[in-house]
Amino acid sequence: MNKPVCIFLIFIIMSLTGILSAGATHDTPDIKKIVNQVDRLYRSMSSETEVEMIIVTPNWKRKLKMKMWTKGLARTFIYIISPEKDSGIATLRIDSSMWNYFPKIDKVIKVPPSMMMASWMGSDFTNDDLVKETSLLEDYHASFTSIENEDPDCFYIKLVPKKETTTVWGKILLVIRKKDIMPVKQIFFDEKDTKVRVMTFKNIKIFGDRKIPATLEIISEKNKGKKTILTYINARFDTEIDKSVFTRRNLQKKR
Repeated sequence: MNKPVCIFLIFIIMSLTGILSAGATHDTPDIKKIVNQVDRLYRSMSSETEVEMIIVTPNWKRKLKMKMWTKGLARTFIYIISPEKDSGIATLRIDSSMWNYFPKIDKVIKVPPSMMMASWMGSDFTNDDLVKETSLLEDYHASFTSIENEDPDCFYIKLVPKKETTTVWGKILLVIRKKDIMPVKQIFFDEKDTKVRVMTFKNIKIFGDRKIPATLEIISEKNKGKKTILTYINARFDTEIDKSVFTRRNLQKKR
């Protein structure tokens, strides 16, 4: 084979290899981008929302209405509007510190890191779920996985906590719809790989320019007949929020 032909063939092979490599890269989903989008779905740069929480047990049912403000992933303020007996109870998180205020006893109680995975107001949501102290992207190792009878229209991502992460979960299985990167489910397992609870995302709505599942339902696997339903009534994202919202003074403010 003469030299010009040889050079031409090498050029063709290199070109095809580049095309194939580019195609593989293009087709491979960016797992960090997916997890980060889920992390920030309900928060963005800032958010101001009104939500309703219904707690159901075999013996009683309870409904809470509250307002929530967030600033990035570092600040959260929650204020309970009703029922009357709980009105005024507030939760504040700034970075890794969290406080609860109880107006009936006019007392602020700091929540220690060991209690971040404890139930919030008797619901199936933990303190960490509500104030998002833990980041799925920063505090977990993420990898694509597969399960039996999986939906081909969904991504399945296994999240394993990093060594330094404070959590009760041994792993989390995140199910994401491929077409719009909407969360479908989060399945939580303990350190023995036993399923503890399932969070289902449904009722997709548009608030402003943001599309989110407006209803989050957690069903307990250990406490049969117990579940918690959180529904977004109103939501505004990327709005200007006064810095005074995320202060201890606002936590105790009379409304």
